Amino acid sequence: MTTPDLPESGVLDDLDSAADAADDATRERALRAGLREYELDDADLALLDVGELAEDQGEQPEVLPVLAVVGRPNVGKSTLVNRILGRREAVVEDTPGVTRDRVSYPAEWAGRRFTLVDTGGWEVDVAGIDARVAEQAEVAIALADAVVFVVDATVGATATDEDVVRLLRKSKKPVVLCANKVDGPRGEADATALWSLGLGEPYPVSSLHGRGTGDLLDAAMAALPTESAHGVALPEGPRRVALVGRPNVGKSSLLNKLAGAERVVVHETAGTTRDPVDELVELKGIPWWFVDTAGIRRRVHQTKGADFYASLRTQAAIEKAEVAVVLLDASETLTEQDTRVISQVVDAGRALVIAYNKWDLMDEDRRHYLEREIERELVQVQWAPRVNVSAKTGWHADRLVPALERSLESWDRRIPTGRLNAFLGELVAAHPHPLRGGKQPRILFATQASTRPPRFVVFASGFLEAGYRRFIERRLRETFGFEGSPIEISVRVREKRKR
Repeated sequence: MTTPDLPESGVLDDLDSAADAADDATRERALRAGLREYELDDADLALLDVGELAEDQGEQPEVLPVLAVVGRPNVGKSTLVNRILGRREAVVEDTPGVTRDRVSYPAEWAGRRFTLVDTGGWEVDVAGIDARVAEQAEVAIALADAVVFVVDATVGATATDEDVVRLLRKSKKPVVLCANKVDGPRGEADATALWSLGLGEPYPVSSLHGRGTGDLLDAAMAALPTESAHGVALPEGPRRVALVGRPNVGKSSLLNKLAGAERVVVHETAGTTRDPVDELVELKGIPWWFVDTAGIRRRVHQTKGADFYASLRTQAAIEKAEVAVVLLDASETLTEQDTRVISQVVDAGRALVIAYNKWDLMDEDRRHYLEREIERELVQVQWAPRVNVSAKTGWHADRLVPALERSLESWDRRIPTGRLNAFLGELVAAHPHPLRGGKQPRILFATQASTRPPRFVVFASGFLEAGYRRFIERRLRETFGFEGSPIEISVRVREKRKR
């Protein structure tokens, strides 16, 4: 008698999976049918019809020409940038040296789209942070297709302006001369005097009031080539990562290390970065958009001037990002600012990675206390991947990518409705909701309303206590992963239809 051939283990697994999927689908249909006995509004019905989300198919963006705005400090470059953009984007304050990095913005004029680059003030023979700022301005000129050179017409051409002219001539880039701070006809003579710089016609402009900016932009568009020699073509679908944290934890140093170049101004002075800085970085063959942000200080309403607007832009950068890397200084005690930054990311619904920087500066005693701090202060975000790094040396920076990928995979994850309800059925059977007023709320049906972040809606016959919702979230994470992503669970209490 011959023994029949047994299916291979892989085939058995496939058969089991198919049977489980069929059971889940049967359960889902039964639960949906049971919902007909309850009062449901149009929003409930629309939610129940939510299917699998289609993947976004983004188009390949064109390479835009680059227009850089340069000049010595406090001539109104950022004010002009805001005027061109039509919104208050660049940080502006009546103090020299507010802008420090070169910052790119998408812009449009007369139907032409281009990249506008704001730069820090260029000075000669400076040291320290001012020298780093000047270097960034020089790089901006080298990477631009055309340049708008801003001069303060009320002051006239200075020796520093003449040094910038020599730099511009050496670059051989098309230059449009902006005579700024010409607020009326009386200032026209001041603008005319700038012919002496030898850059052609000076365009009188008041970037504060908008006077003359149209003529300036017309000239800039004439000088700007239609095809860019320096614009960056964005690969399809690079994920956006915001580097956030309190001032001086090493965000800019980490970005420079990842980029492999001195892309962002770094200095021992806390709060060097003020505008969010975007940088396309390729790590392990995968492109990422990294956004370096200003350090979030104690409370936004306690800041003023440039720091106030920088805090608002940091919040905006978090909102535009998909995942945030919160940098903490491992060598120092965790502060209220650190936990507030993490809360901002979670409240914004963004994926999260926590990076403990300056790990090389930590001794054994500090390591012991740090573990206790994490257990006590970060208990609400134990689901976030943790990476120990040194931005200065690059130690363990390669571990950042796997952590980012895990967080984003969780952020994008969708649980099939049948599987979700099977999970909840097993969970409730083993751990029912406690009695409330002699009654026990019953979970009727659940669906995942959206991803990014995962949001679940539970229909129930009564209110589910916060502790039980946290219990459901914890078990969701244990069963389906969701490492590095916040989860939102909302409950809709529905009553039976009156017969």
